[in-house]
Amino acid sequence: MKPINRRTFLQASGVSLALPLLETMNPALGRAIESPPQRMVFICTALGLHSPALYPKNTGAEYGSTEYLDLLKDHRKDFTLISGLSHPDQGGEHYTEMTFLSAARNPGQDGFRNSVSIDQYAAHQLGYVTRFPSVVLSSNGPSSQSYTSSGVMVPAETSPAKMFSKMFLQGNAEEVRRQQQKLTEGRSILDELLNQTTALRKQASAADRQRLDEYFESIRTAENDLAQAQAWLNEPKSKTKQKQPSDIYDKADLVGRTKLLMNLIPLIVQSDSSRVISIMIQDHQVVPQIDGVVAEHHNLSHHGQDPVKIKQLKTIEKSLVGCYGDLLQDLKSKQEGEHRLLDNTMVMFGSNLGNANAHDPRNLPIFMAGGDYQHGQYVALDKNNNTPLCNLYVNMLNKMQIETDSFATSSGELSW
Repeated sequence: MKPINRRTFLQASGVSLALPLLETMNPALGRAIESPPQRMVFICTALGLHSPALYPKNTGAEYGSTEYLDLLKDHRKDFTLISGLSHPDQGGEHYTEMTFLSAARNPGQDGFRNSVSIDQYAAHQLGYVTRFPSVVLSSNGPSSQSYTSSGVMVPAETSPAKMFSKMFLQGNAEEVRRQQQKLTEGRSILDELLNQTTALRKQASAADRQRLDEYFESIRTAENDLAQAQAWLNEPKSKTKQKQPSDIYDKADLVGRTKLLMNLIPLIVQSDSSRVISIMIQDHQVVPQIDGVVAEHHNLSHHGQDPVKIKQLKTIEKSLVGCYGDLLQDLKSKQEGEHRLLDNTMVMFGSNLGNANAHDPRNLPIFMAGGDYQHGQYVALDKNNNTPLCNLYVNMLNKMQIETDSFATSSGELSW
């Protein structure tokens, strides 16, 4: 069987399509094909998760379910829920949005300067082993939680379509414009590459053909989602007597925007376009377009124990937890070598606030999925004397083969 070079791309006019890791590829960067690289994904919902609906009463592998955990029951053996983690010396309000990935002390105070975030530290250590050392995404605006070693914020990409173009569309401006128009019209990049994909499948092994089919199906799904989202831009907006910003329709679709971003993750990982990804789910300052919700997300997070507000808040947060579950399912359904794509991808989902109602940055809700960890349990660390979240970051760095004893405010390496 003729080996396929790891750096092979399928190319047509205005299009360049990276390939997933195949068993018939030559070893890349000194790594054996049997051991695909680990990746790290950080997803932060900046307005927290309502603790009573999240945490079970008992710990360990026999923990009971909750409202939020019910949404992830199909993935129970694929994630670990951890409480009792936080960064030391964090301020109030929402300043901890800046330090969720960096753990810099005293955000918001005079003279504060951020430090390098875990994703950018990892990206720097890995270097350009992939086309994008890191991918930084946000559901609303360029603000991110990613910071360079100089304390400079890395602007987030908010447009899945632009990110998709960066990954797969190459050529001059006119070629890219034509290909983007084809996507809007529902025509797939794969149609442009039909002959090449057919030839590639013929020389691939049976296992590789299955991986290619899964990957190409992911491409078509992402294209379809982006085309449908683009189509709404040409539709008249609903009429209402309420005063709303001109872009309310787009920003109100919190779930849709979040899903589009998360749909990119399997593509980025499979194509080895990047091994470090961060997503920030932010407040859109509008009423989310979710049945039963009539107030802004930020307003609802400050519920003051009002049961009406809490009910709406939980409706929003259940939608976001559901998006996380969909991502896990997508990563579980794809094979890479002898493992599932999820096994080679650490996916951390959580928040910079443990109690958004009180702006409390302690006892952060943290899910860790994938990464070939021993999962299927609830780990409750000391809620009064929290363990540094950076201890988990140290573990993740070592799992990425970026050997280190410490990061930022860590006191050791977290294991469970």
